[in-house]
Amino acid sequence: MHIILGDQNAKVLEEKYTLLELDMLKLEEDGEQVQAYCLLENIPVDEIPKLEEFKDLHSNLLKNYRIKNWSYCEQAIEHLHGRWGKQLNSFYDEISQRVAKYKENDPGEDWDPTIQKF
Repeated sequence: MHIILGDQNAKVLEEKYTLLELDMLKLEEDGEQVQAYCLLENIPVDEIPKLEEFKDLHSNLLKNYRIKNWSYCEQAIEHLHGRWGKQLNSFYDEISQRVAKYKENDPGEDWDPTIQKF
């Protein structure tokens, strides 16, 4: 798996490769937010018939994460963990840890799911 930053970079590659949205990042304190994507190179042959279904579930996981629907996130992660040749397991593990933390301590009304990397 390779990480791609920015929508323009993703658009160039999305016609030839399977790209999945990851986290929104803020790389500098005063900088703009940048969308991170992963480029999947080796998708197992047995997963190809369900590729669109898995992509939709991954996309819905992120949508529900952003609206704090933790139960949906837990269920989606359960179905997605191990998919994509296990290339995203570490990402799903990270999201799962965040969800567990937020379930115990609600992040509040002003919560922003953007990951700050500065």
